[in-house]
Amino acid sequence: MQRKSRHVTSNQTGPHQDLERRVERALAHPLRKPIADHTRAAFTAACVWYAKQGPAPLILDSGCGVGLSTRLLAQQFPGHAVIGVDRSETRLGRDHGELPANALLVRADLVDFWRLAHQAGWVLARHYLLYPNPYPKAAHLKMRWHGHPVLPTLLALKGRLELRTNWKLYGEEFARAVALVTGRDAQVQPWEPQPPYLTPFEAKYAQSDQALWRLVVALSEGIEPGPHDGNEQDA
Repeated sequence: MQRKSRHVTSNQTGPHQDLERRVERALAHPLRKPIADHTRAAFTAACVWYAKQGPAPLILDSGCGVGLSTRLLAQQFPGHAVIGVDRSETRLGRDHGELPANALLVRADLVDFWRLAHQAGWVLARHYLLYPNPYPKAAHLKMRWHGHPVLPTLLALKGRLELRTNWKLYGEEFARAVALVTGRDAQVQPWEPQPPYLTPFEAKYAQSDQALWRLVVALSEGIEPGPHDGNEQDA
């Protein structure tokens, strides 16, 4: 029998009091730390692969874990090029079947990969952040994507950004940060996924009867957020 997944517990009772200050700091002081050589090499290889895909819209699956979501997204959107990025060689090395021809898995540091993508002028069609580590302790706000200095760069990649989480407060904080950076409103909605689940975490949470949440925001002009039914197809 599969073990039930534990609910997120936190010493926060509401949105973090330092969220706006951290977002304002990220906007005023862009991240300037050196980019790691291994991520620069991985990004170069990803660019070569993407160039061979022809003029295909690009989907980025950030923090793809074992890459199951990358495979499923590539199948769902056959007219797109789908790149899954994760920093763990162990996770990426797990066998979840052959990759579709329009999918690529990349081992890289996400912070550096996003910065290189922005420098290269990448504009995404879709961007997925599926169940990022919530870092639920209040002291760890800076480790959440919306509390990290890379947030403005993440959002500058544009496209239709979708976040899924099992901690509603994470989604609410992320939505507030998006509004502060872009002026765009995003609502956190209940999410009831159906098989096939996009990630092993999504399957575990759903089978543990956890409440899940979803945020979708259009960061590019002319892109509709889309219905909250999980059945979006190629436009």
